[in-house]
Amino acid sequence: MKYTTLLAALGLACAATVAFAGDNEGAGKARMVERLKAADTDGNGMISKQEAQALPRIARNFDAIDANHDGQVTMEELHAFHKSQRGHHWKKLDTDGDGRISRDEAAKAPRLAEHFSAIDTNGDGFLTPEEMKAAHARRRQEAK
Repeated sequence: MKYTTLLAALGLACAATVAFAGDNEGAGKARMVERLKAADTDGNGMISKQEAQALPRIARNFDAIDANHDGQVTMEELHAFHKSQRGHHWKKLDTDGDGRISRDEAAKAPRLAEHFSAIDTNGDGFLTPEEMKAAHARRRQEAK
């Protein structure tokens, strides 16, 4: 169970961005899960620094993800890192710091810009954190 949960969390963390993925998302997730399984060569449900070399995104951020610096990335560490990156990405896009992302600001993230109207459920021309959470929840439901 721990192994499966870690693989799912790693896949989401590696693939997750503020923007929507394309139609091949399911296939992409499946490929990522397979890559994670293959990378976890000792089968302990965690990714070591050595194992992470097969996963460039995790390898590149390994020290930041490995919060307790024990040389292993756990599901909890990956989740925390993903959450911090989501906030960082939001701040990067929200250049005027008003807590919302306008169409102009979203243009810096092409996939987000492509799905802007669908995410902007109240049609006010801005995306809020709540609208983004709702959009992610809809995507998760549709994927089931």
